[in-house]
Amino acid sequence: MDIRKIYEYALQREYEGKRFFEENAARLNQASAVGAFKALAMEEQKHIYFIQNQLKALEEGKPADLNSGLEMQKAGFFSQRAEKEMLDQTVTEAMLPDLPVLRMAYLIERDFSEFYEMMANQTEGEAREVLQLLAGWERTHEALFKKMHDALFELYAKMPWGG
Repeated sequence: MDIRKIYEYALQREYEGKRFFEENAARLNQASAVGAFKALAMEEQKHIYFIQNQLKALEEGKPADLNSGLEMQKAGFFSQRAEKEMLDQTVTEAMLPDLPVLRMAYLIERDFSEFYEMMANQTEGEAREVLQLLAGWERTHEALFKKMHDALFELYAKMPWGG
């Protein structure tokens, strides 16, 4: 397994995710979803830096930089309180046009987490730890967007026909 190729592919996907969140933040109607998308774009940028650092360490023959990842995780945006506040606000401010975008955000994050988990299962050592850390971050993001989507969908499903 060529860990360099895995990191390069992961880096490209993180750039794509960041671009998706930046572009869609401007199109969303809910303030909470806009805030979540902007924050996610910043989180994806952190993932980009983290992966770039892993590539640099690999090029220099140094060990993986897991400490920077663990520090990023401690300072993460997605605390339980922030997640609850966003979810509550999302239900309060629900707007139907945001539903497909929230679904796409959830699917992107799920795809990221599945990729990282699959690659972690095919590697060992530090590379496995790096990929497991990335997978955990993406699972957290995935759970947030699934909750936001499902709450909004439930609200929409209970509306009189035609919205």
